[in-house]
Amino acid sequence: MKPLLYAPCLLAILIGGTSFRSPRNLNTEHATKNTYYILVVKTKYEMKVYDSTGECLAVYPVVFGNKDMGDKMMQGDRRTPEGTFKISFKRKHEKWSRFLLIDYPNAESVAKFNQRKAAGLIPANAQIGGSIGIHGTWPNEDYAVDGLQNWTEGCISTKNRYVEEIFDVLPVGTRITIRK
Repeated sequence: MKPLLYAPCLLAILIGGTSFRSPRNLNTEHATKNTYYILVVKTKYEMKVYDSTGECLAVYPVVFGNKDMGDKMMQGDRRTPEGTFKISFKRKHEKWSRFLLIDYPNAESVAKFNQRKAAGLIPANAQIGGSIGIHGTWPNEDYAVDGLQNWTEGCISTKNRYVEEIFDVLPVGTRITIRK
C-alpha cells in the first residue's frame, strides 16, 4: 500500500470535509460504470468514493438499519447486506432526496441466503428481501447521520446534500462493496 494513495481520504476525515471533490475536473458526461467505485465500511460508518486508479475522492458519513453490523440474513432484519454489488437504478425520491438502488439480492447474496437456510440459521419460510440502496434522510433530519443513528430498513443513508452529489456523478452500473 502506498501511504500517499490514502492521503486525500485521511485529510478529508481529519478536517471533516466530506464533499465529492477532486483536484481533477470530474466529467460526469463521460463517466462510465468503471469510472468510480464505492467502498462502504459499516463499522466505521463511512462510504468512500474512489476513481478507477484507486484515488480516494471523498469520504461520506453514513448510517444503516440495525446497530448489529452483521450481514443481512433475511427480509425484515434491518441489516445491511455485505458483498459486492452494482448500482442498478437511480431516481429522485419524495422522502429521501435521492435513491440509488443496488442489485441486492445478487447471485452471491442468494447463495449465502440458501446456505444459511439449509444450515438452519434462518427460518425455512424466511424471504431474502430487496429494495436496498443508498439514500438521503427525511427532510431536515441530517442529524441522524451526525449522531450515527441507524434508522433504515437495511439501506445506507447519508446526508441529503451528499446523496445529491453522488447521484449526479455515479452512473448506473457503478460497483459498490459493502463490508463490516
